[in-house]
Amino acid sequence: MRVQGRNDLHTHSSVSDGTETPAELVAAAHAAGLSAFAITDHDSTAGWSEAIAAARATGIGLLPGMELSTRHGWSSVHLLGYLFDPADPSIVAETQRIRSDRFTRAAAMVERIGHDYALEWDDVLAQATEGATIGRPHIADALIARGHAQDRGEAFATILHWRAGYFEPHYAPEPLEGVRLVRAAGGVPVLAHPGVSRERVPAEDYLAKLVDAGLFGLEVRHRDNSDGGVRRLLELAEKFGLEITGSSDYHGTGKLNRLGENTTAPDVVERLIQSASGTPPILPGG
Repeated sequence: MRVQGRNDLHTHSSVSDGTETPAELVAAAHAAGLSAFAITDHDSTAGWSEAIAAARATGIGLLPGMELSTRHGWSSVHLLGYLFDPADPSIVAETQRIRSDRFTRAAAMVERIGHDYALEWDDVLAQATEGATIGRPHIADALIARGHAQDRGEAFATILHWRAGYFEPHYAPEPLEGVRLVRAAGGVPVLAHPGVSRERVPAEDYLAKLVDAGLFGLEVRHRDNSDGGVRRLLELAEKFGLEITGSSDYHGTGKLNRLGENTTAPDVVERLIQSASGTPPILPGG
Protein backbone atom coordinates (compact mmCIF):
# COMPACT_ATOMS: atom_id res chain seq x y z
CA MET A 1 0.00 0.00 0.00
CA ARG A 2 1.63 3.23 -1.15
CA VAL A 3 -1.15 5.58 -0.03
CA GLN A 4 -2.07 5.51 3.64
CA GLY A 5 -3.52 7.76 6.29
CA ARG A 6 -6.07 10.48 5.59
CA ASN A 7 -6.83 11.44 1.99
CA ASP A 8 -8.99 14.40 0.95
CA LEU A 9 -10.03 14.25 -2.71
CA HIS A 10 -11.81 17.60 -3.24
CA THR A 11 -10.16 20.99 -2.65
CA HIS A 12 -10.02 24.36 -4.39
CA SER A 13 -7.31 26.98 -4.85
CA SER A 14 -7.43 30.59 -5.98
CA VAL A 15 -7.31 29.32 -9.58
CA SER A 16 -11.07 28.92 -9.16
CA ASP A 17 -12.92 30.00 -6.04
CA GLY A 18 -10.58 29.08 -3.19
CA THR A 19 -8.71 31.73 -1.23
CA GLU A 20 -5.25 30.13 -1.23
CA THR A 21 -2.77 29.77 -4.07
CA PRO A 22 -2.02 26.19 -5.15
CA ALA A 23 1.24 26.26 -3.17
CA GLU A 24 -0.55 27.62 -0.10
CA LEU A 25 -3.19 24.91 -0.50
CA VAL A 26 -0.46 22.25 -0.49
CA ALA A 27 1.03 23.76 2.66
CA ALA A 28 -2.39 23.80 4.34
CA ALA A 29 -3.02 20.16 3.39
CA HIS A 30 0.39 19.18 4.76
CA ALA A 31 -0.23 21.10 7.99
CA ALA A 32 -3.60 19.34 8.34
CA GLY A 33 -1.78 16.00 8.44
CA LEU A 34 -3.16 14.63 5.18
CA SER A 35 -1.34 11.78 3.49
CA ALA A 36 -2.62 12.81 0.06
CA PHE A 37 -5.14 15.21 -1.41
CA ALA A 38 -6.54 16.30 -4.76
CA ILE A 39 -6.60 19.80 -6.20
CA THR A 40 -9.90 20.09 -8.07
CA ASP A 41 -10.45 23.65 -9.26
CA HIS A 42 -13.55 24.40 -11.28
CA ASP A 43 -13.08 23.70 -15.00
CA SER A 44 -9.34 24.42 -14.84
CA THR A 45 -5.99 22.67 -14.50
CA ALA A 46 -4.03 25.93 -14.30
CA GLY A 47 -2.98 25.23 -10.71
CA TRP A 48 -1.50 21.80 -11.37
CA SER A 49 2.12 22.78 -12.04
CA GLU A 50 2.44 24.93 -8.92
CA ALA A 51 0.71 22.33 -6.76
CA ILE A 52 2.85 19.48 -8.11
CA ALA A 53 6.08 21.38 -7.40
CA ALA A 54 4.93 22.23 -3.87
CA ALA A 55 3.78 18.66 -3.17
CA ARG A 56 7.14 17.25 -4.22
CA ALA A 57 8.87 19.74 -1.91
CA THR A 58 6.73 18.85 1.11
CA GLY A 59 6.38 15.10 0.50
CA ILE A 60 2.57 15.08 0.55
CA GLY A 61 0.71 12.95 -1.98
CA LEU A 62 -1.19 14.79 -4.70
CA LEU A 63 -3.82 13.72 -7.22
CA PRO A 64 -4.17 16.48 -9.84
CA GLY A 65 -7.81 16.82 -10.76
CA MET A 66 -10.65 19.14 -11.68
CA GLU A 67 -14.29 19.75 -10.82
CA LEU A 68 -16.03 19.77 -14.18
CA SER A 69 -19.31 21.64 -14.55
CA THR A 70 -22.09 19.56 -16.11
CA ARG A 71 -25.85 19.95 -16.30
CA HIS A 72 -28.69 17.42 -16.40
CA GLY A 73 -32.00 19.04 -17.20
CA TRP A 74 -32.25 22.06 -14.92
CA SER A 75 -29.89 20.59 -12.34
CA SER A 76 -26.23 21.55 -12.04
CA VAL A 77 -24.14 18.39 -11.59
CA HIS A 78 -20.46 18.58 -10.66
CA LEU A 79 -18.11 15.87 -11.79
CA LEU A 80 -14.71 15.31 -10.21
CA GLY A 81 -12.11 14.12 -12.71
CA TYR A 82 -8.77 12.79 -11.48
CA LEU A 83 -5.43 12.07 -13.13
CA PHE A 84 -6.50 12.81 -16.72
CA ASP A 85 -4.27 14.26 -19.43
CA PRO A 86 -4.63 18.06 -19.11
CA ALA A 87 -3.53 18.49 -22.73
CA ASP A 88 -6.29 16.24 -24.11
CA PRO A 89 -7.84 18.30 -26.95
CA SER A 90 -11.44 17.50 -26.05
CA ILE A 91 -10.97 18.36 -22.37
CA VAL A 92 -9.16 21.58 -23.29
CA ALA A 93 -11.87 22.66 -25.75
CA GLU A 94 -14.75 21.86 -23.39
CA THR A 95 -13.26 23.60 -20.35
CA GLN A 96 -12.39 26.66 -22.43
CA ARG A 97 -16.00 26.85 -23.58
CA ILE A 98 -17.29 26.47 -20.01
CA ARG A 99 -14.92 29.11 -18.62
CA SER A 100 -15.77 31.53 -21.41
CA ASP A 101 -19.49 31.13 -20.75
CA ARG A 102 -18.92 31.42 -16.98
CA PHE A 103 -17.24 34.76 -17.63
CA THR A 104 -20.07 36.00 -19.84
CA ARG A 105 -22.65 34.78 -17.33
CA ALA A 106 -20.89 36.48 -14.42
CA ALA A 107 -20.72 39.77 -16.32
CA ALA A 108 -24.45 39.57 -17.11
CA MET A 109 -25.30 38.89 -13.46
CA VAL A 110 -23.18 41.80 -12.26
CA GLU A 111 -24.88 44.11 -14.74
CA ARG A 112 -28.30 43.05 -13.43
CA ILE A 113 -27.27 43.36 -9.79
CA GLY A 114 -25.74 46.75 -10.51
CA HIS A 115 -29.16 48.16 -11.32
CA ASP A 116 -30.22 47.65 -7.70
CA TYR A 117 -26.95 47.59 -5.73
CA ALA A 118 -23.66 49.49 -5.89
CA LEU A 119 -21.61 46.86 -7.73
CA GLU A 120 -19.36 47.03 -10.78
CA TRP A 121 -17.39 44.50 -12.80
CA ASP A 122 -14.11 45.90 -11.46
CA ASP A 123 -15.29 44.99 -7.97
CA VAL A 124 -15.52 41.35 -9.05
CA LEU A 125 -12.16 41.36 -10.84
CA ALA A 126 -10.58 42.70 -7.65
CA GLN A 127 -11.67 39.50 -5.88
CA ALA A 128 -10.11 37.10 -8.40
CA THR A 129 -6.50 36.21 -9.12
CA GLU A 130 -5.26 36.62 -12.68
CA GLY A 131 -6.46 33.78 -14.89
CA ALA A 132 -8.94 32.46 -12.31
CA THR A 133 -12.21 30.84 -13.37
CA ILE A 134 -14.56 33.67 -12.41
CA GLY A 135 -17.86 32.58 -10.93
CA ARG A 136 -20.52 33.43 -8.40
CA PRO A 137 -18.16 33.11 -5.39
CA HIS A 138 -16.17 36.07 -6.74
CA ILE A 139 -19.40 38.07 -7.13
CA ALA A 140 -20.24 37.10 -3.55
CA ASP A 141 -16.87 38.37 -2.35
CA ALA A 142 -17.44 41.63 -4.24
CA LEU A 143 -20.85 42.00 -2.59
CA ILE A 144 -19.23 41.42 0.80
CA ALA A 145 -16.55 44.02 0.06
CA ARG A 146 -19.29 46.49 -0.86
CA GLY A 147 -21.16 45.78 2.37
CA HIS A 148 -24.16 44.09 0.75
CA ALA A 149 -23.61 40.76 2.56
CA GLN A 150 -21.76 39.55 5.65
CA ASP A 151 -20.32 36.40 4.08
CA ARG A 152 -20.65 34.10 1.07
CA GLY A 153 -23.43 32.15 2.72
CA GLU A 154 -25.58 35.24 3.07
CA ALA A 155 -24.75 36.41 -0.46
CA PHE A 156 -25.79 33.06 -1.95
CA ALA A 157 -28.93 32.88 0.17
CA THR A 158 -30.08 36.36 -0.87
CA ILE A 159 -28.78 38.35 -3.84
CA LEU A 160 -27.21 35.40 -5.68
CA HIS A 161 -30.12 33.02 -5.10
CA TRP A 162 -32.04 32.25 -8.28
CA ARG A 163 -35.23 33.58 -6.70
CA ALA A 164 -33.68 37.06 -6.46
CA GLY A 165 -33.94 37.44 -10.22
CA TYR A 166 -30.27 38.09 -11.00
CA PHE A 167 -29.30 34.48 -11.68
CA GLU A 168 -28.03 33.46 -15.11
CA PRO A 169 -27.16 29.85 -16.05
CA HIS A 170 -23.96 29.01 -17.90
CA TYR A 171 -23.13 26.39 -20.50
CA ALA A 172 -22.22 22.92 -19.26
CA PRO A 173 -22.24 19.51 -20.96
CA GLU A 174 -24.37 16.58 -19.88
CA PRO A 175 -22.86 14.47 -17.04
CA LEU A 176 -22.75 11.50 -19.44
CA GLU A 177 -20.58 13.51 -21.82
CA GLY A 178 -18.44 14.63 -18.89
CA VAL A 179 -17.78 11.05 -17.79
CA ARG A 180 -16.85 10.10 -21.34
CA LEU A 181 -14.52 13.11 -21.68
CA VAL A 182 -12.66 12.30 -18.46
CA ARG A 183 -12.30 8.61 -19.32
CA ALA A 184 -11.16 9.36 -22.89
CA ALA A 185 -8.44 11.58 -21.42
CA GLY A 186 -7.21 8.72 -19.20
CA GLY A 187 -8.89 10.07 -16.07
CA VAL A 188 -11.19 8.77 -13.37
CA PRO A 189 -14.66 10.36 -12.86
CA VAL A 190 -16.53 10.65 -9.56
CA LEU A 191 -19.84 12.43 -8.99
CA ALA A 192 -19.33 15.32 -6.55
CA HIS A 193 -21.69 15.68 -3.55
CA PRO A 194 -24.67 14.10 -5.40
CA GLY A 195 -26.76 13.63 -2.26
CA VAL A 196 -27.57 17.20 -1.21
CA SER A 197 -31.10 15.86 -0.95
CA ARG A 198 -32.53 12.45 -1.73
CA GLU A 199 -34.36 14.05 -4.65
CA ARG A 200 -31.07 15.29 -6.15
CA VAL A 201 -29.54 11.79 -6.27
CA PRO A 202 -29.30 10.70 -9.93
CA ALA A 203 -32.15 8.53 -11.14
CA GLU A 204 -31.17 4.88 -11.22
CA ASP A 205 -31.60 4.50 -14.99
CA TYR A 206 -29.43 7.55 -15.68
CA LEU A 207 -26.81 6.46 -13.16
CA ALA A 208 -26.64 3.12 -14.98
CA LYS A 209 -25.65 5.01 -18.15
CA LEU A 210 -22.95 6.88 -16.25
CA VAL A 211 -21.61 3.60 -14.88
CA ASP A 212 -21.55 2.08 -18.36
CA ALA A 213 -19.59 5.13 -19.55
CA GLY A 214 -16.97 4.63 -16.84
CA LEU A 215 -18.13 6.35 -13.64
CA PHE A 216 -15.78 5.27 -10.84
CA GLY A 217 -17.51 6.42 -7.71
CA LEU A 218 -19.78 8.66 -5.66
CA GLU A 219 -18.65 11.36 -3.23
CA VAL A 220 -20.78 10.11 -0.36
CA ARG A 221 -18.93 11.57 2.63
CA HIS A 222 -19.45 15.31 2.11
CA ARG A 223 -20.94 17.85 4.52
CA ASP A 224 -23.59 18.98 2.01
CA ASN A 225 -25.06 15.51 1.47
CA SER A 226 -28.27 14.96 3.43
CA ASP A 227 -28.85 11.87 5.58
CA GLY A 228 -31.47 10.64 3.12
CA GLY A 229 -29.18 11.35 0.19
CA VAL A 230 -26.34 9.42 1.81
CA ARG A 231 -28.55 6.40 2.45
CA ARG A 232 -29.66 6.34 -1.18
CA LEU A 233 -26.11 6.84 -2.45
CA LEU A 234 -24.89 3.89 -0.38
CA GLU A 235 -27.66 1.73 -1.85
CA LEU A 236 -26.72 2.75 -5.39
CA ALA A 237 -22.99 2.30 -4.78
CA GLU A 238 -23.60 -1.26 -3.63
CA LYS A 239 -25.92 -2.05 -6.53
CA PHE A 240 -23.60 -0.72 -9.23
CA GLY A 241 -20.26 -1.58 -7.63
CA LEU A 242 -19.23 2.08 -7.34
CA GLU A 243 -16.49 3.28 -5.03
CA ILE A 244 -17.28 5.60 -2.12
CA THR A 245 -15.17 8.70 -1.62
CA GLY A 246 -15.08 11.38 1.06
CA SER A 247 -13.82 14.93 0.81
CA SER A 248 -13.86 18.34 2.43
CA ASP A 249 -14.56 20.52 -0.64
CA TYR A 250 -12.15 22.96 1.01
CA HIS A 251 -12.08 26.58 -0.23
CA GLY A 252 -9.75 28.19 2.31
CA THR A 253 -11.59 30.97 4.11
CA GLY A 254 -14.25 30.99 1.37
CA LYS A 255 -16.30 28.29 3.13
CA LEU A 256 -16.57 26.71 6.57
CA ASN A 257 -15.33 23.37 5.17
CA ARG A 258 -12.07 22.22 6.79
CA LEU A 259 -9.37 20.06 5.25
CA GLY A 260 -9.71 16.41 6.17
CA GLU A 261 -13.19 16.75 7.69
CA ASN A 262 -14.18 13.89 5.34
CA THR A 263 -11.68 11.51 3.80
CA THR A 264 -11.33 8.65 1.33
CA ALA A 265 -10.03 5.23 2.36
CA PRO A 266 -6.48 4.42 1.19
CA ASP A 267 -7.59 1.30 -0.70
CA VAL A 268 -10.10 3.38 -2.70
CA VAL A 269 -7.37 5.90 -3.54
CA GLU A 270 -5.17 3.02 -4.68
CA ARG A 271 -7.88 1.66 -6.97
CA LEU A 272 -8.50 5.14 -8.33
CA ILE A 273 -4.81 5.52 -9.19
CA GLN A 274 -4.76 2.10 -10.83
CA SER A 275 -7.77 3.06 -12.94
CA ALA A 276 -6.06 6.14 -14.39
CA SER A 277 -3.68 6.43 -17.35
CA GLY A 278 -3.59 10.15 -18.10
CA THR A 279 -1.38 11.77 -15.44
CA PRO A 280 0.56 10.02 -12.67
CA PRO A 281 -0.04 11.06 -9.06
CA ILE A 282 2.57 12.44 -6.73
CA LEU A 283 2.84 9.72 -4.12
CA PRO A 284 3.45 10.54 -0.46
CA GLY A 285 7.15 10.97 0.15
CA GLY A 286 7.83 11.07 -3.60
